[in-house]
Amino acid sequence: MIEIGKTIISQELLQKRFVCDLSACKGACCVEGDGGAPVLDSEVDKLEEVYPIVKKYLPQEGIDAIEAQGTVVVGSDNELETPLVLGKECAFTLFEDDGTAKCGIEKAYLKGEVDFRKPESCSLYPVRLSELGDMTAVNYHHWPICKPACECGDKLDVKTYKFLKKPLIDKFGQEWFDTLEEVDKEFFS
Repeated sequence: MIEIGKTIISQELLQKRFVCDLSACKGACCVEGDGGAPVLDSEVDKLEEVYPIVKKYLPQEGIDAIEAQGTVVVGSDNELETPLVLGKECAFTLFEDDGTAKCGIEKAYLKGEVDFRKPESCSLYPVRLSELGDMTAVNYHHWPICKPACECGDKLDVKTYKFLKKPLIDKFGQEWFDTLEEVDKEFFS
């Protein structure tokens, strides 16, 4: 483990390679799993605020799920998460013509219609954060559906933390990221 400020970082972020490969996985992370995307307390109001704008990009099943359950639900682990459509995909998921799952919130963001890109848990994936007292654990999450992303990362030789540069800087700051990069150069390159 690597300690930077108030974070404890798994070495896997520097050792594992990862680059999302939507052509191979078809956005399975938006569809698979036991619950929706984890949502921070600070994101609850944002999801409520962007929903009326994002709604036009969502399939009717997603709209129905959100209108029945709300933009955020409490999951089986008592944590906040996005609602699911009939226990399957995140209710904010839209599907491209080729069947690729994408985020309706992110679509509205990329079109400049909202200022919220998507839940932090989605932006940071495959990193998962957990609080340990006054420290934040920054861990690599293993999920078999991401095998294509690991293969793509290996092929392109992109370390996980470098793939996640922008969301990690958004979360922890440029100085934190620069320190992580220095640790990588000193110990893992």
